[in-house]
Amino acid sequence: MAAGFYHPKPLVAALKPEGREDRLDAFFAHIGADLRHHGAQAYYEPLRDRVTMPPAELFDAYDHYYATLAHELSHWTGHSSRLDRDLKNRFGSDAYAAEELIAELSSAILGAELGLPVTHLDHHASYIASWLKILKSDERAILTAAAKAEEAASLLLDLGGHQACESEADVDLADAA
Repeated sequence: MAAGFYHPKPLVAALKPEGREDRLDAFFAHIGADLRHHGAQAYYEPLRDRVTMPPAELFDAYDHYYATLAHELSHWTGHSSRLDRDLKNRFGSDAYAAEELIAELSSAILGAELGLPVTHLDHHASYIASWLKILKSDERAILTAAAKAEEAASLLLDLGGHQACESEADVDLADAA
């Protein structure tokens, strides 16, 4: 142990959440993002090109952990070395709201492909007002966000080694935007 640093053992051991799945762990690990587990907030750092996630023990269940990781990795796809979306916007701006909408839609697509529940979406109600603002000001905003979300989800599915389910009814959202 390093001199001068004291790290007491926790008085109570953290409980592991339910629902951990080896196939999902393998999928997310295969993507190859720089991922660290630290603190109590999930976020993507564009300058460091790193995703930070709270330890899984801080989530009610693994499906919430996986859904949050999918959201943050959706932001990760926007890095200039990947899909090159503008990630330099401040909280509260229209561009920030648009990026959040892309990440939410992308994580919903990933959730559908990977079999994750959508109950976590209730936790993102704080973004709805900013999404409504951009959707009202730009009639094509939803199509643009959906197309970019499809690109992000497809990239993650490819990197994770998952073959997306396709049907004749699927619409290419990139053509619609």
